[in-house]
Amino acid sequence: MKISQWIKTPKGYVAIAMAAYAVIASIGLQNGTGVVKAVLAVGVCVAVDIICSRIVKKKLVIPDSAFITGLIISMILSTTTSWLVVSATAAISILSKYFFVYRKKPIFNPAVMGLLASVLIFGAGQSWWGAFSDLPAWSVLVLIGGYAITNRIHKYPQVFSFFGTLFMLLLLLGLFHKGDVFDALRPPFINAALYFGFFMLTDPPTSPAKVNDQIIFGIIVAAAGTVIYVCFGGLMYLFIGLMLGNAYHWLKMRSTVRMAQAG
Repeated sequence: MKISQWIKTPKGYVAIAMAAYAVIASIGLQNGTGVVKAVLAVGVCVAVDIICSRIVKKKLVIPDSAFITGLIISMILSTTTSWLVVSATAAISILSKYFFVYRKKPIFNPAVMGLLASVLIFGAGQSWWGAFSDLPAWSVLVLIGGYAITNRIHKYPQVFSFFGTLFMLLLLLGLFHKGDVFDALRPPFINAALYFGFFMLTDPPTSPAKVNDQIIFGIIVAAAGTVIYVCFGGLMYLFIGLMLGNAYHWLKMRSTVRMAQAG
């Protein structure tokens, strides 16, 4: 596939948009460390993906998904994270999509698997600098441009159901004074939620395609994540909520396949 053709594909569109976001955030921070870590994460993800695809699939594939995974990892991890931890996180992310597979598709979002591992194994910090969390509050408006990406890959029902459920639950819990939920609506938490909803929730291989399933998926991720946030706080609630959503999607696919085979 030629580069001009790849750019027009959903993955090409997302990859270019995310790279632009990384550059904008880096310029805003006046610090090139983020871009350096992004190049490192992308390089490791692409290399591991090429090696694994050669071993498992016996062929070379275009590592565009690995490119996107590397960008996500680097834009969430703190810019002070060591290059070893960044590399290990990237490698774990790609390896996860070859270990946790159903019908040749990854079950869990690779970036989430790697980022969770980075916290549990290495105690890595997360700044979400690529979500403009360290920039003035008004910069969050730039993230809303992520809707164009969502629309391009036909995932807007999923995103709207996620944001609608998340913000409604946080508002209700806040009115009843259940924890410091209003913090989730302030920077940098709101930045993280918007970035997560537009760039991670919508991963095509690990989320449903049908509209009704997308809506249910978004509600599950938001509801589960909100419960985790109220109980434990922090930003891990987004990752755990998405893993539960991925698990629902996998169980739904498996059930559908079994019913078709039985029939």
